[in-house]
Formats: sequence, structure tokens, C-alpha cells
Amino acid sequence: MSTGVTDRTVVLSRAQWTARAEAHAVRADRLTAAHRDRAQRGEKHPVEDFLFTYYSYKPAQLRRWHPGAGVVLQDAPERAQWRWYSPAPEADAWMPDAAAFRAEKPQLADLIERMLRRTAARPAQFGCFGLHEWAMVYRSAEHRHAVPLRLGRAGTDAVVEASELRCTHFDAYRFFTADAVPRNRETLTRESQPEREQPGCLHAGMDLYKWALKLAPLIPGEVLLDTFELAADIRRLDMAAAPYDLSAWDVQPVRIETTEGKAEYVRRQRVFAERGALLRERMLRAWLGTPSSPSAADRALG
Repeated sequence: MSTGVTDRTVVLSRAQWTARAEAHAVRADRLTAAHRDRAQRGEKHPVEDFLFTYYSYKPAQLRRWHPGAGVVLQDAPERAQWRWYSPAPEADAWMPDAAAFRAEKPQLADLIERMLRRTAARPAQFGCFGLHEWAMVYRSAEHRHAVPLRLGRAGTDAVVEASELRCTHFDAYRFFTADAVPRNRETLTRESQPEREQPGCLHAGMDLYKWALKLAPLIPGEVLLDTFELAADIRRLDMAAAPYDLSAWDVQPVRIETTEGKAEYVRRQRVFAERGALLRERMLRAWLGTPSSPSAADRALG
């Protein structure tokens, strides 16, 4: 079996990689400390707990450091039993194996590559104004969060009715109320998701965290934590622009029902789109050694 080792392969001594692993664990613990403290007290946070409930990844998974595909870890016998690691030529040296991952999970690998490349290939859209959260409570007596509506029921419905819904993200659209679904500019399906995802979408940016964890050893731990931080920052804007009154959690609303609020939302959305674009590039380079430019690579994906 090919080891994947070339003249350009990065080789880390045990001192080097253990230092990075330790620094990674410290950073992960810092990023998840508030969530872990709340969990011990049995408390919930409607904004910050989302990354652990919706995505269902536990803080312990964030602590586990990987070097990224093809990076050789010297003197690393403990990695012998880790999933998608293969032996490097020298004794007790191991490396994450992108070929092994693709062989075991070809459909998932193809989906993630397609999502990353095709999302990167499209121009960002900035006209949704976070109305997906409003569409999830439109004309409904119940909603997903036990939090009051900032404008009340009638005021919330009026904002939706005065706006055009332009959601492009299926995993937000699928939570729209039945009355909101036909108001969206286009019908979205799971099958069409790779064709509709675009880099301006807040949820497409948050999902980089999901893709990084699904790729696990093939993505450097530092990049994984960067995707987590991006997702956490996006989540705060996502809920600040939502119709909920989150003042009890010190969340200041971005009032997207006003001209000023729309402008603030788009300004922050553009910053997140830029951060997301850089992370897609880093993920593809670490995993496949290629940039995120579509061209021939995207065409090869069909």
C-alpha cells in the first residue's frame, strides 16, 4: 500500500507534534469552558449551546488534535489504533491517510469536496437579512426556542410579509413553517443543496465546522478550532438578527426590520464570508493539497 510520503511531506518530531497537541487541547478547553460549566450546572443557553446540540459534537472531540492529511508524526505508536491513520516508512511513525478515508467513505468524501468547492465557486449573496429565523416562526403559535418574540406574534408576521425570503440553505429552509415555505424565492431540497449553497450564507459558514469534524484526522487541529470559532461568532449574529428577545442573555438585537439593521447585518455577514472563504481554502489544501478554485476540479465532480 502506498504511504503517500513524498519529498514535500511534512515530518514532525515527537517533541513538535506533542507540543502542538497540548496547545490545541488548551485552546479547545478555553473555547468550550462556558458550555461545560453550564452543563455541570444544568443550565442552557439558547445561543451558545447550539454548536453542541444541533451538530451533536462533544467538547472532547474538539480536544483531539490531528496534523492533517499526509503529515508524518514520528515516534507516535499511540496513533496506530486511530481511525484513518496509516504507517509511515520509519518505525512507529504514523500519518492521517486521505486515501483510506475516501476508500471507507466515498460518498461522504465526494459530498464534502463538492460542497466545499462549489460553495467557494459561487458569488456570495447578501440579501437574505437573516429572515430564515423569522420564517421558522411565521404564523405559528409555537416555536423552537422558549424565548419571547421581540415584536410579538403580529409584528413578527408583518416583517415576513413585507419581505422577500431568499434562503439558499436547505438545513434552515427545512424548519420553515408551512405558511413560510411558499414565500421563499426558490424551493430547496436536500438533493439540490450542493447546487444552492453559497458563501454569503451564515449557515454555510457554520457548516465548515461540521465538515472539518467529519474529515477529522485529515484537517489540522488548528483549522478545526478556527472553524469552531467562526461558527460561534456566526451563531451570535444569527440569533441577534432573529425575532427573539434575548436580552436576558445580554444579546443586543440587530434589527433587520429597519434599514440600519439590514446594513449592519450585511456588513458583518461579509466579514464572515471572507473568513469562511479562507477556511475552505485551508481545508481543501490540507485534505487534498489543492485550492478551492472550481474549474477542472469542480467539473470532474459532475
